[in-house]
Amino acid sequence: MNSTPLVYVFPDNQTVAEKFAEWLAQWIKDQDQDKITIALSGGSTPKVLFKVLAAQYADEVPWEKVHFFWGDERCVPPDHDDSNYKMTNDLLLTPIGFPEDQVHRVLGEQAPEVANQDYIEKIKAQVPFANDWPRFDLVLLGMGADGHTASIFPHQMELLDSGEICGVATHPESGQKRVSLTGKVINNARNICFLVTGASKQEKIYKILKQVDEYQDYPAAHIQATDGSLSWNLDAAAVALLKS
Repeated sequence: MNSTPLVYVFPDNQTVAEKFAEWLAQWIKDQDQDKITIALSGGSTPKVLFKVLAAQYADEVPWEKVHFFWGDERCVPPDHDDSNYKMTNDLLLTPIGFPEDQVHRVLGEQAPEVANQDYIEKIKAQVPFANDWPRFDLVLLGMGADGHTASIFPHQMELLDSGEICGVATHPESGQKRVSLTGKVINNARNICFLVTGASKQEKIYKILKQVDEYQDYPAAHIQATDGSLSWNLDAAAVALLKS
């Protein structure tokens, strides 16, 4: 266990994506197991990451070993513009010809509780357990300007300590329902990697990494690898206050 997070800072969003893609490709190659479970994130930085992976690593990675999941998903159909699955499918899965039977999406077109339970069963069937929880090989995370991560928002901090694998979350402004991995599952992953970019994140990044002021009010601050490694991959804008 590495209790101290690793912090990597790159000049901009594009460089964060390129460097992380380079690391991810090599990491997948280095894994000796036949099945690698990865929970993906939505957001602007993963969008750039998926484009880089499709353009530069389609034939460079043993994708046949990888099984994709999502850390969270909006409760919308898979062809909806809000769907994290749709973004990943459009930018990465379809361009590289990724096998459909290795894609384990949230059924966002179903009622939230139905989609949540279905996703729990998928994870139980596909992801090995350790420490009494599913153990993903890698969980990718973003962070919102309010300090939320996955779809664990500040008004639903109970999802961090939930006894369930997934939970139904509600966006605090739109009221949109989402299915999200819970805190104990995220923290149990072998590798947890934040990709956070942009000046709108700098205040929260400063407080979380320095552990000052009301940082514990932010869900992202409670992501701590319990039996693995945690890294923050950031751009210069996101760490502006750390540099001042």
